[in-house]
Amino acid sequence: MSTLPETTTARKRSEALRQKYATLGEHEIWWRDHQQWLGEMGYMLRPRYRPGWKPSWEGKKIDASDCEDAVSLRYGALMDATRTADGKVVMLKKVVDTTHPYELEVNRLFSTEPIASHPKNHCAFVYEFLDVPGEDHVHIIVMPLLRAFNKPSFRTVGEAVDFFQQVFEGLQFMHRCHVAHRDCMDLNIMLDPYPLFPRLFHPQDTVMTLDHKALVKPYTRTRRPTKYFFIDFGLSAIYDPARGPTIDKPVLSGDKTVPEFQNDLNTPRDVYPTDVYYLGNMIRESFLQTYHGVEFMKPLVDDMVQDDPSKRPTMDEVMRRFEDVKRLISWWKLRSRLVNQDESGLSKVFRATGHAFRTIGHIATFRPAIPSIPN
Repeated sequence: MSTLPETTTARKRSEALRQKYATLGEHEIWWRDHQQWLGEMGYMLRPRYRPGWKPSWEGKKIDASDCEDAVSLRYGALMDATRTADGKVVMLKKVVDTTHPYELEVNRLFSTEPIASHPKNHCAFVYEFLDVPGEDHVHIIVMPLLRAFNKPSFRTVGEAVDFFQQVFEGLQFMHRCHVAHRDCMDLNIMLDPYPLFPRLFHPQDTVMTLDHKALVKPYTRTRRPTKYFFIDFGLSAIYDPARGPTIDKPVLSGDKTVPEFQNDLNTPRDVYPTDVYYLGNMIRESFLQTYHGVEFMKPLVDDMVQDDPSKRPTMDEVMRRFEDVKRLISWWKLRSRLVNQDESGLSKVFRATGHAFRTIGHIATFRPAIPSIPN
C-alpha cells in the first residue's frame, strides 16, 4: 500500500527539479535579454540563454541534470560564450564601474602594449571591452577561458616551484606598475587550460566535457608547461607614486585573515604589504598545509604572513629570496612527488610506484623538472 504514495512523491520531486532547471534566475535573464546585442558584437551564448529557448528534456523521459542546457551560471556576473569569428570559447564578465571603479582601468593597463606582452605580466588578458547599450555604467569585458590553478592538482615539487615563480613575478610586476591587487587569494589565480585540456571542458561545470556528456580528462596525467594568471581586479587600485605613499583604507576581500584588518578597518595602510600577506597565506594554505615536500618555502612564507605589515618583505625581496631558495633545490628534489598530507600508507605506496615510472620516462625524454623551463 505504501508504493503508490512513494511513487507519487518521487514523481512530484522529479517534476519540481525539472521545473527548477527550466527556470532562469535573475542574472540569467539579464544575459538572455542581451543575447541579440551580444550576437551582433560577435558572441553567441549557449542555447539556454537564447530567446525562445525550450528545455531539451521537455516532453522526454530523460534526467534534466544530464542535459547541457540545464547548466546554469556559477556566478551571475560571469557568462561563457562562443566567439563567432573563430569558434573560440571565451568568458564574459559584467562590470559595473560605479561599484568597482578601477576594474576597467586596471584591465586596460595590463591588456595594452607594451605591458600586455611583457613576459612577467600574469594578469588575465582582456580581448575586448564592450559598453552595454542603455546602461551607462555597465560594461562587459571579454576574457579567455581559464581554470582553477590547482585543477588538476600538482604532482611534483618542480610543478609547485614553477607556480611559485610565476605568481611571485606576477605580483611583483603589478606592484612595479603601481597596482595593488588587494584580493590575490586562491580563487583569483587561474591557469591557461589549453596545454592541459586541448578539448577544453564545460565553462560552468568544469568536471564535464563541453557537451556535458562525459567527465573531462586532462591531456596527460602529468602537467605540461602552462601559464598562471591573476584575475578579478574588482578591488584593485592604481596608485600614482608622485602623489605620495601607497596608503589606502582597508577593503575586505575573500581572505578574511589579514592581521591588520582584524580589529581596525578604518586606519589607512600601505596596500602592498597586504598583497604580500594574501599571496603568502595562499601558499601557506594551498601548499604548506596541504602537501609534504615544499617545506623549503616555509621561512619565506612565514615572513610574508607576519602580523606586523612593516616586517613583511616587499615583492622585490620575495623574488630575490625565492631565487636563492630555488638555486639550492636539487634536480632530484624537483622531480620528487608532492605527497598530500591526508594520504594513507597504502595510497602512498601505490602512487609512489606510478610516480617512479613516470619520472623515468620524463628523464628519458628530457622533460624539464620545472615545466616552464626548457632543458
